[in-house]
This record gives sequence, C-alpha cells and structure tokens, in this order.
Amino acid sequence: MLEIEYEFREQDLVHFNELRVAGDLELQKKIRQNRLFVPGIMFFVGLFYYIYYVDMLTTAYITVLAVAWAVSSPYIMKMDMRRQFFKHYTEAEKKALFGIHVLTIEPEFLQEKSPGGKHKTAWREMLRVERHKEYVFIYVDIDAAIVIPRETVKKGDLKAFAKQVEGMIERLG
Repeated sequence: MLEIEYEFREQDLVHFNELRVAGDLELQKKIRQNRLFVPGIMFFVGLFYYIYYVDMLTTAYITVLAVAWAVSSPYIMKMDMRRQFFKHYTEAEKKALFGIHVLTIEPEFLQEKSPGGKHKTAWREMLRVERHKEYVFIYVDIDAAIVIPRETVKKGDLKAFAKQVEGMIERLG
C-alpha cells in the first residue's frame, strides 16, 4: 500500500488553525467590529475635545491612537490567537505531535506512526481530503485534520497518496 513520510512542525499547526479561524464567519465579524468600533468611539471622543475644548493637540493624539489601533489590532489579535493555540497543548503533547510522521494506507484504515505512537483511523471515520497550495488536509472531524505540509514530505508521492486516500474515503466511508 502507499506510504508517505513527512515532518510536522509548529508552523504547520499554526497554519491549520489560522485557516480555520479565517473560515469562521462569526469570528471574522467580531474582528471587523473591534477594528472599526473602538477607533470610531475614539474618533468621537477626539471630535468632542475639538468642539468642546478647541484642543487640537489632544484631538490629534486621540486620532493618531485610533488609526494606530485600527491598523495594528488585527496583528495583535493574530499573535494572541497563536499564543492561545499552543496553550491548549502540554509540553508532552507537543513532543508527541511534532516530528516525523509516516502515513500508510491499509485496506481497513489509515495508519499513522508519529512521535506519539501508532494510531489507526478507520476510513468510515474520515470526512474528506482538501488540497491546498502548501498543504494537504485529511479531515477526521469537522475541526480536526491530519495536516501534511508539501514541503516537508521526505518519502512517497503526496499527490498519488492524497488521491488514494480520497478514493478509500469515498468507497469505504
């Protein structure tokens, strides 16, 4: 049966989680609201200072702060989300997660050998295969997948492997 060997890194986990966040419409809406709502309030406070106190210097400071918030808040939120991704894993889980993985297609299941041990996933438990420019995702749950980075594949043909896995999921899933 087909087999591939690849390395799974921290940046691959971050990429998968960021992709999930980008697809979450409710979270994206909250990010946009935060990016616009806080600077909007600050703008009105600055406008109040300008109209009521005729204080141009304070108005300028508040306006610069509002623009800085609008520009920098997405980056700050992204860094915070990355920190939260890793907070969910203990050091032992990280050691078991990152490193060399070997996936083997068997007639009844997909076998994974990783630093955390051997795992077998039945074909009926898998949902789909998604191919992206830099990654292939084999979804085993709505929000969980086996992430295969194209650039770290050390052995095997990823294209043929993904096609075979997709066929097995359709046939036995």
